[in-house]
Amino acid sequence: MRATLQRVTRATCTVGGEVTGQTGPGLLVLLGVAPGDTAETARALATKIAKLRIFNDENGKMNRSVLDIGGGVLSVSQFTLYADTRSGNRPSFTGAAPPEQARTLYGTFNAALRGLGLPVGEGVFGAHMVLDLTNDGPVTLTLDL
Repeated sequence: MRATLQRVTRATCTVGGEVTGQTGPGLLVLLGVAPGDTAETARALATKIAKLRIFNDENGKMNRSVLDIGGGVLSVSQFTLYADTRSGNRPSFTGAAPPEQARTLYGTFNAALRGLGLPVGEGVFGAHMVLDLTNDGPVTLTLDL
């Protein structure tokens, strides 16, 4: 499982002109699922993200988690995180999980974040989404589990 995190002051997901998910200060999480991923992987990644200390403390050091700051998460499924561009100019997405598996684990991941006490806005699995965000820092990280 792979996630790209962006520390944001705000983020919104829109599908067909309608807002489907949003967050204020916190994280925009783009989540990619691979064929070998499991519910256990999804829960472990959610825990890692919730506890990752990437927000500034009173001294300006990255020492606080999204939980510590009372932030939220906008979670968006993103199979393109598994793009393979080593051959040619057209990406291959064979490293991404099949849609049925990815949809289930995306739901498991979001439920795990909520279970840790985080408010979670969501994108729409498989839809064409428009993301609007204000990156904070900017701070962007990629995690692999």
